[in-house]
This record gives sequence, C-alpha cells and structure tokens, in this order.
Amino acid sequence: MLDTPAALLPTEAKTSAQILAALVGFDTVSRNSNLPLIDWVEAYLAAHGVASERVFDETGEKANLWATIGPAQGEGVILSGHTDVVPVDGQDWATDPFTLVEKDGKLYGRGSADMKGFVACCLAKVPAMVAARLSRPIHLAFSYDEEVGCLGVKTLIAALAPREVRYAACFVGEPTSMQVVTAHKAKRSYRARFTGLASHSSLAPHGVNAVTYGARLVRYMEEAAERLGAGPCDELFDVGVSTAHVGVFEGGAALNIVPETARVDFEFRILPSEDIDAEADKVTAFVAGLDAEMKARAPRCGATLTELSAIPGLDTAPEAPVTVLAKRLAERNDHGKVAFGTEGGRFSEGLHVPTVVVGPGSIDQAHKADEFIEIAQLGTCEAFLDRVISYCERAA
Repeated sequence: MLDTPAALLPTEAKTSAQILAALVGFDTVSRNSNLPLIDWVEAYLAAHGVASERVFDETGEKANLWATIGPAQGEGVILSGHTDVVPVDGQDWATDPFTLVEKDGKLYGRGSADMKGFVACCLAKVPAMVAARLSRPIHLAFSYDEEVGCLGVKTLIAALAPREVRYAACFVGEPTSMQVVTAHKAKRSYRARFTGLASHSSLAPHGVNAVTYGARLVRYMEEAAERLGAGPCDELFDVGVSTAHVGVFEGGAALNIVPETARVDFEFRILPSEDIDAEADKVTAFVAGLDAEMKARAPRCGATLTELSAIPGLDTAPEAPVTVLAKRLAERNDHGKVAFGTEGGRFSEGLHVPTVVVGPGSIDQAHKADEFIEIAQLGTCEAFLDRVISYCERAA
C-alpha cells in the first residue's frame, strides 16, 4: 500500500507513483467536486514555483487547472489530462478503489490508468521542466467532467481561445500503451422519454403504450447499427465501422397496466470521415414523428429527445508534423485509431491545435473493477516527457 493524500503533502511528493497515490486518493467521480484534488495539484505546482489558474464550472464546485512552465510566448506543447473518474458503484474490487495498491509490478486504483497515471507523470516531471532552459512553453491542462462528455475542457478552451497564443502540439494522455493515436470517433448520446396514457391492460387499445413507442426507437437503432456496420470501414480503428448502441431501455410499472412512461438512452460513435450531424438529424426526425403520432392519439402524450453529450471526432493525418513529432518522442513508428472519445477533438476543433492521443496504461483496464496501470508504463511515459522537455529546450 502506498501513501495516501492524508499522509503525503504536495511538498513531499517526488515520484510518479507517489503522486499517483495522492491523486487516486481523491474520490473525483464525476458526480463529485474535484476541488480537493485541484487544491493539492495547485499547492504542488506552487511548491515548485509554478503559478496556475483555475477555470470553474458554473457552480464553482469544479475547476480546470491551467499552468504554463517556461516562456509565456512561443509555440508550446499542451499536456492534457482529466481529473475525474467513473464510479465504482456495483463493482467488486479486491482492494479499496481509492487507495493505490502495488502488486506484481502493477498499481491498482480507480483512475490509475484512466487517466491519473498520465497526470502523475506530468507532475513528477515538473521539477525537470522548471530546471530546463525552455525555449518554448509547456502547458499543463487538467480538466473536469471528461467522463460525462468532455464537458469541463469546453470552459477551459473558451477561456484560452481569445488569447493570442499559438501551440505546436497537444498530447492528450489517455491510455494508449504509449502508442500514438491519430484519430477517434465522434460521439453523440441521447435520452428519449416517452409519455403515454395508462389504462388497465384489459383495455389496452384505450391507452397509449409508452414502452411500445420506446421499442420502436430501439428497433430504429438496431437498424441504424446494421446500416452503419455495412458502411465505410477503417481497419486502423479497433472497431472499424461507425456504431449505434442502446444502453438503457426501461418503462412500465406492472404487467396489467399499459405503460405510461418509458426511457431509452442511446448513442452513435461515428468515424471522423463520416457525418455525425446526418445521423443526429435522422434520429431527431424519427423521434419527432413518434411524438406527433402519440399526440394524435392523446394530446398529453408524446416523446422528447435530450442530447446528453456531443464529443467531436479527431482526425489527424499520419504525416502531420504533430504525428511525426509524437512518434519521435515516443520512439515508435506505428500509430493507431480508437473508438473511444477524448478531449483531443475539443482541442483540435476549439483551439485549432495539432493534436494526438498518447498516454500510459491500457484502455482495456479502464472503467473496470481492479483497474490498474503497470509501473513500467509510468516509466515509459516519463521517458516520453523527458523528450518533450528536450524538444522544448531547443530554439523554437
């Protein structure tokens, strides 16, 4: 068992494993405030003479943290990581998920791979960044609410966009086993709610069955999945086609009652070469049609559609300078593409920063019980960051 935040002050942390122990110790599930963790990181940076600024959400209970090391001007490098993690509810952990545990060369704890491991490596390298004679800045961008739709970084980008600052590269440290990832899919997720008219099941034609209408949307999504699965395919992705998926379908109260309510949560993950807006328009029109049909049967009935998240895709060319640079810094010649979304699309679209994804740990471990990161992966990431520092030392 490693040190926890209660035992490890920011001024005492030295190694990436020690810092990761502190970060894991903060329960930053997206439903919670991340400010205790931000307080810790801010104090750690201040102890090394690095000033930082917070960009809050509208409630003031969550914040992004932005820090610049080196000269204020110059085409610098952004190192981006999120501070929130997914819940552990209902998962059967062998150890306390918010206490980092070392076993057999692995560090177990919620967020160890996704993605506090990368944040810990960045912070462990802050003394080296400060000591270096940087010709171009290194920016640290630590965000909130990535796990619920890359929401927090939107406020950070909005704050940065008006500034007259240019960036050479953004490296998003999601777990890729330190492979350079040049693209990921765009994502849209939705919640449809159906309000029907309840009646006794023996009088079913007198009611309006919300579950039946919800099922029609589920069937629509099944057909969309089949259509997308037969469409364009990019073999570099771990799932090479665009996908449609229903995650929640619930409704009704009892068998002998015509259901008054139903809910369907669903998503699209679309290849960056394809048009996600077209899929959004199609399903919006379909739900609008169901709404009109239900209202025609009973005015108080209907269907509503709410967008839960919208994550832009990332599509950086393999020959782009940022890709070539990232491969050199990672000392790898290969690159990949992934189905999961990241903040990379936000930086690329919102700040027009050349962006790739590269970070320690495996996405296979993310969101699971007994999440872990291999200690060796932290070392590989630290070596990557050493080369980032060397790159930023050279004349811009």
